[in-house]
Amino acid sequence: MLRTLIVDDEPLARQEMRRLLSAHPDLEIVGEAETAAEAVSAIERLHPQLVFLDIDLGFGNGFDVLAALPEPPVVVFVTAYAEYAVEAFAVDAVDYLLKPVDPARLAESLTRVRRQLAVAESARNGATVIELKTPKRSLLVPPDEIVALRAEDDFTRVFVADQSSVLIWRTLGHFESRLPSPPFQRLSRSLIINRDRLKDIESVSRSATRIRLEGLVEPLLLGRTAATRLRDVLANEGRPVSP
Repeated sequence: MLRTLIVDDEPLARQEMRRLLSAHPDLEIVGEAETAAEAVSAIERLHPQLVFLDIDLGFGNGFDVLAALPEPPVVVFVTAYAEYAVEAFAVDAVDYLLKPVDPARLAESLTRVRRQLAVAESARNGATVIELKTPKRSLLVPPDEIVALRAEDDFTRVFVADQSSVLIWRTLGHFESRLPSPPFQRLSRSLIINRDRLKDIESVSRSATRIRLEGLVEPLLLGRTAATRLRDVLANEGRPVSP
């Protein structure tokens, strides 16, 4: 069960969140809090894994709560104010829900929460994870869920399986030094792929090759040099290579 705390200064809002969360039987609501001080006390006493946290709490706010905790739990902000989203993700909130909360959007948020908790647990057990930190959010991702990485000026766009890509203010070389090779293969100055996720290779012209990778909807286009390098690597591994 996912131990959950609801923090909101409006009783009706807490009641509505309870109603919405009742559709998710793997959640256990261990308590509620109305003020920032009550929230800090409840978190220290109840040790929830997940907190649905309002921003405007009358006396104090949700950011005060997180600042008072040395190791805050996973947080999803729930608020009527869209303008705090950047600040919320800057403190590593997993998600940001606007009131009135849409049930489908809540389900999506809980999927993110469960995944983040699972990755964090793997990291505590010694598994390798890669932190993808942006101005809006931080993701902990197992290397095998990274499909490809592409340099974009001083940034790197990281393609994570079945998720939106993430633009990170790090060079491609930074990731190349941290990712295992194999399966990660640098094909050019601007592209690294996870060879374990390669599905097929298709020549579209003398100078262009299209590759499809598991976890990406759209294929990637390779130039002649990158395609040749990929074919050479696969041939050396004894893997079949399409013409």
